[in-house]
Amino acid sequence: MRSHFHEQLDLLNTELLEMGALIEHAIVSASQALIKQDVDAAKKAIEFDKEVDQKERDIESLCIKLVMQQQPVARDLRQISAALKMITDMERIGDQASDISKIVICLARTPYIKKIEHLPQMADAAIRMVKGSIDAYIKKNLNLAREIIDMDDIIDGLFVTVKNELIEAIYRKAEDVEQAMDLLMVAKYFERIGDHAQNIAEWVEYSITGIHKGELL
Repeated sequence: MRSHFHEQLDLLNTELLEMGALIEHAIVSASQALIKQDVDAAKKAIEFDKEVDQKERDIESLCIKLVMQQQPVARDLRQISAALKMITDMERIGDQASDISKIVICLARTPYIKKIEHLPQMADAAIRMVKGSIDAYIKKNLNLAREIIDMDDIIDGLFVTVKNELIEAIYRKAEDVEQAMDLLMVAKYFERIGDHAQNIAEWVEYSITGIHKGELL
């Protein structure tokens, strides 16, 4: 019985890795679409979101079966509970990569009002956070989870930089306000992806320690 249970836990890990890979690909596609103003890459990121949604449903079903059929002990129950929380954040990351791509499609035929070097930096940091948080869960690596939690400050700092640059661009040329607001929304979506990755890492911490940061407030 326990042998079958551990096989199912291994399957859960595999499914989470696959969902993590999907959202990573979605962010990469959205970022490339943004940099190159590539509509095809943007559409690809939007398609990934459908696969992410299906993967969330599959993992949720597996977690419920594990709880209902196997009656896991405390540590295993924390692992399953954390996975259920994590896939909610992962699904939202897929949504936000899709939202970025929809904005990119709208901007595809218009030259950018300024260089967007900090937005790709936000995307790179978001990808590292997403990948690192999933790795921390699979490897039960508490130190890595805490490193990912601290990384959110990097994305937050980049968001402030992008916002200030766009405000300056609007002051220089008021007619650029519409695109500036679109690019600011892209930055906000990357910032939210970082927040969700931080949430995932906090649930990893809970799965290992039994303590969630929200409980300390």
